[in-house]
Amino acid sequence: MSLSYLLARPIRAVVGVALLLILGACATPARAPVEPVAVAECRRWLERLDGHVDAQAVRDGGAAPVPGFRFLRVDRLLASFRDEAGHGDARWRDWGAGLLALDAQARALEIDHLPPWVMASLAVPDPAAAKARVRDCGARLWAATSADATQRERLQATARVPDDYSALMRTLGLYPLSRRPFFGGVEREQRHWQARWAALAAVPDPMPGWVRYQNTASPLGAAEVGALVRAVPRDALGIPQPDEATAQRLLQAHAPVLDIETRGDFDRPGALRWTQGPAPDVNTREPVVYQRIAHTRHGDQTLMQLVYSVWFSERPARSGLDLLAGRIDAVVLRLTLSGDGRVLMLDSIHGCGCYHLFVPTPSMALKPPPEARTEWAFVPATLPAMAAGQRLRVRLSSADHQVVGAQPDGGGSVRVDAVPYTLTDEDGLRSLPTPDGGRRSAFWSHGIMPGTERGERALFWPMGIASPGAMRQWGRHPTAFVGRRHFDDARLLEQRFELLDKP
Repeated sequence: MSLSYLLARPIRAVVGVALLLILGACATPARAPVEPVAVAECRRWLERLDGHVDAQAVRDGGAAPVPGFRFLRVDRLLASFRDEAGHGDARWRDWGAGLLALDAQARALEIDHLPPWVMASLAVPDPAAAKARVRDCGARLWAATSADATQRERLQATARVPDDYSALMRTLGLYPLSRRPFFGGVEREQRHWQARWAALAAVPDPMPGWVRYQNTASPLGAAEVGALVRAVPRDALGIPQPDEATAQRLLQAHAPVLDIETRGDFDRPGALRWTQGPAPDVNTREPVVYQRIAHTRHGDQTLMQLVYSVWFSERPARSGLDLLAGRIDAVVLRLTLSGDGRVLMLDSIHGCGCYHLFVPTPSMALKPPPEARTEWAFVPATLPAMAAGQRLRVRLSSADHQVVGAQPDGGGSVRVDAVPYTLTDEDGLRSLPTPDGGRRSAFWSHGIMPGTERGERALFWPMGIASPGAMRQWGRHPTAFVGRRHFDDARLLEQRFELLDKP
């Protein structure tokens, strides 16, 4: 055996070992960075909290959890900004602040609805400490996500709100075929509705058998309302952010006058409360209108919306087999404001998402539908141009509580025979006191109010909506049987109406 061969053997061995080490390094994936202990503990703690929330069936049904980011929730407005959020640190920061706020608000309610013994299992002394831990963990996890480019991209891709239409139900219901007779029924209902608007338009005011409800807050002048709206600060995404005092002044200034045809207690609005029944009860001795601020996007503008919800004890049966009748009924009125405080549009639904109508001013023009035989936009009437702060007077029919008229309120002062109503935050419905001293949401975790099911669900399910006719939580309102449409879609008005006088 030659000397060169003997010397080559250890050299080949060393080279072979080196190659194996190099190949092994290439074959072994790089380890993910080790998370800080505090961040990992936050993930585990929120997971335990979610387990208790789901086990006790107290999950809030509003904003949607973001898959893979259990410290964030998203609504349709923030979901519409997920692309813009990546364009600059300020936009990313404010987008994240909105997602964190939605989660913290929902979790605070969920914690209030958990039994006391859960706090010990979460290693916190009380609900206040649990809410503080939620906020602290949210901040830590947001910082960790923001520092990881891959996680940022993943968050932008997944921050979406699932729609409230079931593809499975539509498939089983042969939707491409069944939608045709359903749309025929929608057209007949709209023609009937249009006739009611026309008939009542000629009826003088006051009308016998109708009761007027008014908020007693003094209206504001056009200049004052315009100044208020223009002074509202906007975040880096362009979303108006009124403080609590400004929001309250705007909601009071535009609080609608309600003329309600009254044939029984079922036509008297009131405050929701839990008693002993399967559904919440309506206290008609406490006339209340629920309020909230919302937003819509039109082009590069984000406009404020003022939302008012009126609740009734029932929609009474008109006959022995009335599939639309049931416990609890509600009407939602939404006013879209221009950048200087003028009303651009009234649109309305029932608490089920049904009966969506649009009443625009001359500032908004209806666009043609993109396809035939789909629920696009029912416009029974139009409004004249309105001054900033001018209130609307809305007429609601008896029993079915349809919006059957709307016009600017000319008086401004409270009529002597009017019933005063108070305004209260609609988010209060997410946590109502119970007779046993606890608290409970008016809605199930899927956003539907218990005990409000309607017989129509047996016939309308092929349209893909779960329990059609039942009352729903804000953010959970599909508004079309034929087609897809959600009341809180950030681009809903933009898709259907052209804004003619852009501020």
